[in-house]
Amino acid sequence: MPLTALKAVAKSQNGIGAHILQCKRLDFHYCDWAGSSRGMLTFLKHTLPRLALSNPSIEITVSPRPHKHPLIKGHYMNGRTRDICVRNLEKEEILAKVEILRLAGGEKLRSVKKPVGSANESVRGIWSGLHGQGIRVGGSVGDLGARARR
Repeated sequence: MPLTALKAVAKSQNGIGAHILQCKRLDFHYCDWAGSSRGMLTFLKHTLPRLALSNPSIEITVSPRPHKHPLIKGHYMNGRTRDICVRNLEKEEILAKVEILRLAGGEKLRSVKKPVGSANESVRGIWSGLHGQGIRVGGSVGDLGARARR
């Protein structure tokens, strides 16, 4: 049985169709009575329907929370939740907070102590002022020659 080559080469699609948002649900809590929920109520009436249509993979729930400040809660695939208080914010600012929650991965925030990591050591090695000849800056050219002969 002879071998035959493939007639078509697989095309790379750069992750199209493979990216899954980690945010699975967004909860919007508001108060009908408090003035700190004014921006949230405007957001819920005007902006939330478009947001829900553009993100069908995210479940959106809206519930009253009497006598408390408005809150947005994000639930993620890994089981974590993240809350953002949006008291006294306008609808554009609330939309920015929603985008932060929507695009987050749900992981716990941690500081990066070593920003660059590598499995391989540097080709040149680690530089140190203690290595090599102890050449002082300043002085004459003849002084450098005398030091080199020692």
